[in-house]
Amino acid sequence: MSKLISLKMDEKLFQDTEIIVSKLGISRNKYINDAVTAYTKAQKRAEMEEQIRKEIKLIQESSMEVLAEFEALEDDYETI
Repeated sequence: MSKLISLKMDEKLFQDTEIIVSKLGISRNKYINDAVTAYTKAQKRAEMEEQIRKEIKLIQESSMEVLAEFEALEDDYETI
């Protein structure tokens, strides 16, 4: 389902858009929809990358804790 929206656009951006859609032979609506879709995908990807970075950091911290525990066990074993 489509939604009808009103959009205010800077005059220069509007003129550039008109030139591009004319060259591409597509409607302004399709061009703007494609642009918003691409931008939305890029934003979602950036959010996902940030979440992955956070999770990697947590995993690294957890791995270091496990390593420290193993090293402590190794030290205990060597003293026996």
